[in-house]
Amino acid sequence: MKWHPSQIGKLMTNGRGKGDIGATAISYIKDVAKENFYGYRTELNTKQIIKGKEQEQDSIDLLNTVRFSNYIKNDIRVDNEWMTGECDIITNDSIIDVKTSWSLDTFPAFKEDAYNSLYEWQMRAYMMLYDKPSSELIYCMVTTSNELLNEWDNLHIHRVDHIAPEKRITVLQFERDEDKDLLISTRLELATKFYNDYYQQLEEK
Repeated sequence: MKWHPSQIGKLMTNGRGKGDIGATAISYIKDVAKENFYGYRTELNTKQIIKGKEQEQDSIDLLNTVRFSNYIKNDIRVDNEWMTGECDIITNDSIIDVKTSWSLDTFPAFKEDAYNSLYEWQMRAYMMLYDKPSSELIYCMVTTSNELLNEWDNLHIHRVDHIAPEKRITVLQFERDEDKDLLISTRLELATKFYNDYYQQLEEK
């Protein structure tokens, strides 16, 4: 079993004892074991998620416009002993993950509103996988595709091309932290042991 960086935050919750894995993490590990054993997925496929996938390139283009850069979508998957992942953008000394917001009212315009601990652990996992000293989590707001909207949607919060590009990105930066790297490695080793145990229980039913 190799975990994806997007899963790491769900594994990092602690129990009552220092360093003990928490009940929320245990429940998540059981769910993953069950999905893999029975061969199904419970991933949501909402319009918000579809926009994030289908308009990722629009967000990268927006970022290039703001930074006068030439970022391209990464297609290199990296593995280590416990994880496997494919980040959005690789630079010489960092990785970048792009989050495409659904609408202006869900776009985190302020940094303090953009922070999410699950995403921080995801970025730290990517830094470990690609061995980079820093990372950026960048929220982008681009005009929503017509195919994803219906007649009841408020177009004023989806049509944003008239807004200056630099006003439509919010950037969070993270630096590599050896202590947090160790926390991740230790937790993944433990989580994998739990996962293997639960998977075996299903096999032996």
